[in-house]
Amino acid sequence: MSVSDRMSGQAAAKVAPRMSVRRVSLLGALFIATGPIAMALYTPAMAEVVSAYDTTNSLVKMTLTLYFAGFASAQLIAGPLSDALGRRPVIIGFLLLFVTASLLALVAPTIETLIAARFVQGIGASAGVAISRALVRDMFEGDESSRIMNLMGIILAVAPALAPTLGGLLVMHAGWQSVFVAMMAFGVAVISVTVWGLRETVVPDRSRLNLRQLGQSYVTLLTNRHFMTTSLTIAGAIGAIYALATILPFILMQELGFSPTEFGLGMLMQSGSFFAGSLVVRHLMKHNSAYRLVVPGLGVILLGSALILSLLIGETTFLRVMVPVAFYTFGIAFVMPAMSTAALAPFPSIAGAASSLMGFMQMGAGLLVGSLAALFDNPVIALAVLIPMMGTVASLAYVVYRRNPHLAEPEPRQKAISGPPVGRTWMPSKKD
Repeated sequence: MSVSDRMSGQAAAKVAPRMSVRRVSLLGALFIATGPIAMALYTPAMAEVVSAYDTTNSLVKMTLTLYFAGFASAQLIAGPLSDALGRRPVIIGFLLLFVTASLLALVAPTIETLIAARFVQGIGASAGVAISRALVRDMFEGDESSRIMNLMGIILAVAPALAPTLGGLLVMHAGWQSVFVAMMAFGVAVISVTVWGLRETVVPDRSRLNLRQLGQSYVTLLTNRHFMTTSLTIAGAIGAIYALATILPFILMQELGFSPTEFGLGMLMQSGSFFAGSLVVRHLMKHNSAYRLVVPGLGVILLGSALILSLLIGETTFLRVMVPVAFYTFGIAFVMPAMSTAALAPFPSIAGAASSLMGFMQMGAGLLVGSLAALFDNPVIALAVLIPMMGTVASLAYVVYRRNPHLAEPEPRQKAISGPPVGRTWMPSKKD
């Protein structure tokens, strides 16, 4: 670790007392959950939105696609802003934007206004992903960091698991606009918890707002094999959840005829599987390093991918769709903790930028695959073709990671990279 990194860490320690693992996990999970909840609450309402605005399925799909676009792209700004201005003011500012956009969506007079509001909503929710992981990187390392990532995953699984069901019930009993009232309430609650519970973990440094320096940080990350292989593993794994969010509503509600409430209940199989996987991982991590769990997780992801591919043959049923999806999401829980920790480990002084780019890659993967799915006439074929591709990308990226010894060292042995020359990749020293 460089002298500047050590000084930054010492200064950060003086800014605020060390927060507990439980507090960081809870806050991080709430930040991450904001985006998925805003997505999951809305999907049962999409059919009603078509009728309410007397519009087309394509335009209503844009309310989801542009939400993803804002969610993915704004992370590239949110993370570096938090490096420069501090984690606390940036997350509060972005959450206020999320609440304001939710209000605009609630009163939107036209579908075009709703599309714009959803895009801004995505921007507001974007900071949660980048800042939550940066918080963990600021304060924890190694398997301790992986355990927190796992605990965040457990908490994260609960809210999105319940959100589609709640969204379906709200649509049925209070109308589709009520989902935006729920989003506003959640956003206000997270802001309140943040104001009360989040302590600053970095020393604000406005010099980091320099666009040239920011660009160099991103070039450093994009040309670093360690970062790219670990981030692509995550993108192929977690990115599938976001891709599934754009495909499954049309399979379950249009192809299989599920009501919004039935759709929400059906989605419990996906979220519940991830929750169960996270609990299993938490138990296994008591006796094993998180890094040992990645290969079994990718194996389960590939099994789920193979089962999803089988949808190209035979009749489409609920179980034939959701059981493979459940396998895939179960495997994600094994991959996420170690790979998230490994990706950020060498970059303590640009943790916000690294977390942002990693989040952009996983959300961008979901957005890209979701957009490709819209080109298919049959959403079942889109699911069967595209999701296995994502599982394959995750597995191949991990193979590259393991085939390079300097990339496969456990996270605590890696040296920190703060601002190396473009293209620099960490290499082990004899001491390591």
